[in-house]
Parts: sequence; C-alpha cells; structure tokens
Amino acid sequence: MIAARALRYRYPSGAVALDGLDLDVARGERVAVLGPNGAGKTTLMLHLNGLLHGAGDLWVGGQDARTADLRARVGLVFQDPDDQLFMPSVLEDVAFGPLNLGATPEEALARARAALAAVRMAELAERAPHQLSLGQRRRVAVAGVLAMQPEVLVLDEPSASLDPRTRRELLELLGGLGQTMLVVTHDLPFAAQLCERAVVLSAGRIVADGPCLELLEDAALLAAHDLELPAGFDPRALVEGAGQLAA
Repeated sequence: MIAARALRYRYPSGAVALDGLDLDVARGERVAVLGPNGAGKTTLMLHLNGLLHGAGDLWVGGQDARTADLRARVGLVFQDPDDQLFMPSVLEDVAFGPLNLGATPEEALARARAALAAVRMAELAERAPHQLSLGQRRRVAVAGVLAMQPEVLVLDEPSASLDPRTRRELLELLGGLGQTMLVVTHDLPFAAQLCERAVVLSAGRIVADGPCLELLEDAALLAAHDLELPAGFDPRALVEGAGQLAA
C-alpha cells in the first residue's frame, strides 16, 4: 500500500528532515511511527498526504505520490482537531470532504451520517464543534476523514491530552477500523495496544523496524532515541489486548 525509496526532504531553512528513508507498508497493516522530536515523523506524514514532495520515490496504492491526487486515498488526522473542524455543525463539517471530492449533497450527507455513526457521534450531528469536548472533537475529526472513504489513515498523536476513558474509547474505535494505518505517537502503550508493527525514526531515517512489542522491550533502543515507557510498564502485559485489537 505504501512504498518509499530513498525519500529525502530539506526545509528552506536547510534542515534535513528525511535523509534517504525507505519504508514498505502492506495493505491493512497498522504501523506505529516512533522517534524523538525532529526525527522526521511529521514530514513523512505530510508526504503521504501529498502536502510535501521531496526527492526519491513514494507510491501510495500503486500511484506515484507526486502525480496522484492523494486526498481521496489518504486520510490525515491532525493532532489538534481544531485544525480540521471549522463548519457551523458537526454534520456539515464531516460532509465537507466528500462534497469537495465531487459527491452530491445527498451522497455527502449520507456518508457523513454513516461516518458519525461509526465513531458513535451521530446524536451530536447538529451540535457546533466548539461545543464538544476534546475527545468528542477528535472523534468528529476521524469521522471527517472516514467520510472520504480513504484506503490509508495517518494519525498524528491521536491520544494526546485525552483522559483515560476517552483514550480507551478512541483505541477501541481505531482498532475496529480496517484501513491501513500509520500512527505517529509518543504514547508507547497506545502504540503497543493498537499496532502490531513499529518503526523508529531518527535523523530522517528508519533505524528500527519490527514487531511493536519487541521494539518496546528493547530498552537500549528506546534510550538511544529519547523514547521511554511509563515506570513499571510491561509491554508483554498488553499482548492479549493487542491481539484483540488486531483481530
């Protein structure tokens, strides 16, 4: 579903964000993208959605990311849902994407209602987004992406600032979706529960790639790249939960 070869990107300031990155992601995989600040995670995410274009090769669903319109294939959920929500009502916001992809008003509303039902937000369809809690707004942001029926979901820090119950509900929601998924996160327990695979980025390159739980058990790897599990946390305690989500 995703294939990157020698992907490079340098910002106008001269900072190198991606430095020959190679990555393959199969259809239906859920991959956690881990690494310290400045590792290139957000830059990679923006390439996958076509918002940035660097040197090297990147294919999404067999299409060259430099020439294809990726908006309908890759759904990008930002860390702050307020960066995505701007319409007067939740329903209008979720319908906005399908309308811009050419759907009729009737089809766009139908897709919006189905997406809101999928994230358990249908009863708040007429509410203004600013009247919702952070967790509710994050669900609506996910619904806005789902309504566009993407093949790939890319999520930036989806569990950030959520209380434990809302975090668990979001985890269950994402675990029930069938799309190929890349999850950029510093929340290592969240990654362990949702993703069967993880990659670690450092200085614009992938320095580790393997089963998520195995990487999280490598204390030396985590320490070398400014990653840290909560005190006393045992990744293997999540094997059963991770298996349930992956099923």
